[in-house]
Amino acid sequence: MHTAPPAALSLPALRGAAGRLLPGLLLAGALAAAAIALAASPWLQSHGISALTLAIVLGLLAGNTVYPRLAAAAGPGVGFSKQRLLRLGIVLYGLRLTFQDIGQVGLAGVAIDAAMLCSTFGLAGWLGTRAFGLERRTAMLIGAGSAICGAAAVMAAEPVVRGRAGQVTVAVSTVVVFGTLGMFLYPALYQWNLQHQWLAMSETGYGIFAGSTIHEVAQVVAAGRAVGEHAADTAVIAKMVRVMMLAPFLLMLSAWLARNPERGDGAAGAHAPAAGLAIPWFALGFVAVAGVHSLGVLPRPVVELALDLDLVLLAMAMAALGLTTHVSAIRQAGLRPLGLAALLFAWLVAGGAAVNQWLPRLF
Repeated sequence: MHTAPPAALSLPALRGAAGRLLPGLLLAGALAAAAIALAASPWLQSHGISALTLAIVLGLLAGNTVYPRLAAAAGPGVGFSKQRLLRLGIVLYGLRLTFQDIGQVGLAGVAIDAAMLCSTFGLAGWLGTRAFGLERRTAMLIGAGSAICGAAAVMAAEPVVRGRAGQVTVAVSTVVVFGTLGMFLYPALYQWNLQHQWLAMSETGYGIFAGSTIHEVAQVVAAGRAVGEHAADTAVIAKMVRVMMLAPFLLMLSAWLARNPERGDGAAGAHAPAAGLAIPWFALGFVAVAGVHSLGVLPRPVVELALDLDLVLLAMAMAALGLTTHVSAIRQAGLRPLGLAALLFAWLVAGGAAVNQWLPRLF
């Protein structure tokens, strides 16, 4: 049967689509700009509070006050920011690291990152559903944020897990709470260990420990600088290697969900992952961009411009997430997500210290 080729989009149609998206894009962009400006404050920088964290907070404030009156006009653009711009932002996130970073932490550092990622996410899935009775999506999103790179990992996992806005916001909230706690706790533990010498830990070892276990990149930087510049540099490299594991993690998670659809959340069946393998193409784009960056062929001004754009895109996605989340959804989640995140945080601190002490002996 012959099928006529689809007609090309006309200029009026493109203008109409742009017109529908524009109000929401402007709203998300304004919130993102405000978050980025506030994050430049020295006090906020010294406390590891990133623009992404501020963007979701501003989005939540607007989403639960003025946004309901704007939703009819701004909804399409906000949804576009939360989905399309997010994926593009994750792709450009690859410009924050190179494959050469792996060499600076060595095989032991890579193994530590991998061990903490797998163990933390595995614990989240097991404890979240069995001990805390959470929906599988909520447990996986909290696990992704704790195991990899905080809010960015939660947002990157959302298209694969297909979580709801409330579940994503709850997961991001746990990252903010315990990542912020870790940012102050880690330097205190390092100083305490210097006095009592319970563990043999140099500034380099502390940097790998912090980079392999603290949630957000900004929090890692703050915790590292509290000890010293060398500790901060090592912590960031270890953290970037951990971030690099985001793409293979998403691919494996997608494959696992495709093979285990029957374990989905019954109450949210409409949102359950499809039986087929959903390849997160943006994750492959993330690796490709990191690979190109590793070659050193991109001029530094181009990289810096792309990183600025990436920050804007991710901040807009976080603001859009906050706009579409009602505080009631967080209240309904109760204390169980925080309980799971607290146990994961305890594992990251205590288990992470043990792994950082034991695993390097094998190399």
